[in-house]
Amino acid sequence: MKKVVVASLLAVASMAGVSGPLVAQTQVNLGSNAQATSGGVQMSPAEYKAYNDAISQSTPQTKAPALEQYLTAYPQSSVKASVLEQLMLAYAGFDPTKTLDAADRLLQVDPNNLRALTFEVYFRKQQGEQATDPAAKQAALDKAAEFAQKGLAVTKPADMSDADFSKVKDAATPVFDSAIGEDALNKKDTATAITEYKAELASVPVAQTQTPGPLLQDTFILGQAYYQSTPPDYVNCTWYATRAAAFAPEPYKSQMLPLAKFCYKKYHGGDDGYDAVTAAVQTNLVPPADFKIKPAPSPADIVAGVISSTPDLSTLAISDKEFILANGKPEDAAKVWDTMKGKSVQFPDSTVIAVSDTALQVAVSDDAVQSKTADFTFQLAAPLKTPPAVAAKVTVSGTYASYTPSPIMITMSDGAIVEPKKTPAKAPVHHTAPHH
Repeated sequence: MKKVVVASLLAVASMAGVSGPLVAQTQVNLGSNAQATSGGVQMSPAEYKAYNDAISQSTPQTKAPALEQYLTAYPQSSVKASVLEQLMLAYAGFDPTKTLDAADRLLQVDPNNLRALTFEVYFRKQQGEQATDPAAKQAALDKAAEFAQKGLAVTKPADMSDADFSKVKDAATPVFDSAIGEDALNKKDTATAITEYKAELASVPVAQTQTPGPLLQDTFILGQAYYQSTPPDYVNCTWYATRAAAFAPEPYKSQMLPLAKFCYKKYHGGDDGYDAVTAAVQTNLVPPADFKIKPAPSPADIVAGVISSTPDLSTLAISDKEFILANGKPEDAAKVWDTMKGKSVQFPDSTVIAVSDTALQVAVSDDAVQSKTADFTFQLAAPLKTPPAVAAKVTVSGTYASYTPSPIMITMSDGAIVEPKKTPAKAPVHHTAPHH
């Protein structure tokens, strides 16, 4: 099944949910006599006026150039880091490129600034998602993941309260985990992607994972990661894709359901019982300990069922016999082979796959014919006078001699092509001439 892509699932609450906490404590509180109330920051009246005029702007579009003008006039300002934070937040409302530039400048001043790292991750991840060139896409995602790893390792600054740091860290952590997960998944590293997406979902209140937005989209992508694993994990794919679809509005729900049901059917063998999964995901973020999907019967189980329900195994169709020989337990395969070995048979309408002086390979069963692969090798009793063409239909005869189960190949001895019987020509009808 082809991979499903859900385009930026209702990107509401994307950066909006992050930027609120990022604003916390970004402004320096300066008194009227030009001295900061904390930290002992000193400013001349002229600088204080320029600073106050800049931060007092009412819109991001007017605030950003005013802050830039202040930084140009006072490049060594004692509140440079704070001003760069405000500049970054102002640009975030309307210019991603300048947001990144402000974040880069801020990290030069404060390499562990959690807010700047968060914006680096968010917008570089966005650049990667929008890139059409695979190399450029991976480069942007790699950079986002690099900043995300730094962000996860940041500890609380001495001048920041525990409460304020927790707010920013709690808002930033899912952004970091998501970026690392997407970077890994784009490199086919499904194990790392699964770990990061699960960490992202666990880092927020469960209610947030039910709201249309990045967390719900990443829930679906987690399901994709399980599907793309080697081997595919169909149970977890079913769970997370179903949960995402359960809370997604249209048209996203309809885009997510096919993967959820595909994984369920691949594991269970049919769609019966899927309603129980839909009900379970409503109240659980992760599969509960007692969650189970009954697996489809294995080929060996199917064989055992056929053996027990068929009184005369010789009556089975050749395709069923082949399935049992290829997939059954040794004792079950032996029961079927006992009904075949040493017996001479004919197969009409067999498709020629390959022919040589000593052997003829043909496709007999429907599956073999459809896939154009040989399932029978006839060891010829005598060379063929006129070898048939590949893909020709022939009637072949032979005696069951041996078989190999994987891939199935039944070998026949005394092989021959049965020529169609010639219909004798009718004698000409003699008509007596009429008498006159």
